[in-house]
Amino acid sequence: MPILTIEHIGKLYGKRWVALSDVSFTLDEGEFAFLVGPSGAGKSTLLKLILAEQKPDSGKLEVAGFASDRLMKDDIPILRRKLGVIFQEFKLLPDMTAYGNVAFALRVCGYPRIAIKTRTNEVLSQVGLLHKAKSYPQELSGGEKQRISIARALVHSPVLLLADEPTGNLDPHATDEIMELLLSINRQGTAILMATHNLELVERFGFRVIELSDGILVGDRK
Repeated sequence: MPILTIEHIGKLYGKRWVALSDVSFTLDEGEFAFLVGPSGAGKSTLLKLILAEQKPDSGKLEVAGFASDRLMKDDIPILRRKLGVIFQEFKLLPDMTAYGNVAFALRVCGYPRIAIKTRTNEVLSQVGLLHKAKSYPQELSGGEKQRISIARALVHSPVLLLADEPTGNLDPHATDEIMELLLSINRQGTAILMATHNLELVERFGFRVIELSDGILVGDRK
């Protein structure tokens, strides 16, 4: 059953730059797919549309039961709690510990303190970094920073994890560790859509590949 449905999506910036044109595909519950294409292909724009950071200019999408053509402003925070997001540049708050960065995602939603502590420790354990709970981002390696950002993305038990170049700033060893973690998360039932330039990684793991070029869907192979 689809967790994400994209139907003839189009996105235009200004009057001339076509970021996406007539893109259609579905992603099933629990599926893992790579999103590939050169810089400017439309990968980041597509992720922003899924997150409801932007609206499509044509077509529609439905993610986790929320349709873009019926999405109200008050629905957006609810939708985003069903999604997890990780980025190439980690986006950790430098003045907070690893624990604080993960707990913050729950605190802003008004969870009680005991629930925050329990869930934060759970996801830190899941990514293998409970022992780094009191460390600040500048005290962590690149791979550890990405693990903390993954823990933060998991606190709401998302049905879909969006990963935007999650290994782009990592060395090969850390890349392998992050991929193994993502595979473990996927095996537990979370769907993953991962944008990447790393074609060697794509070929090695052999998952579905959704390819964009100049805003057009040019390939979709399993």
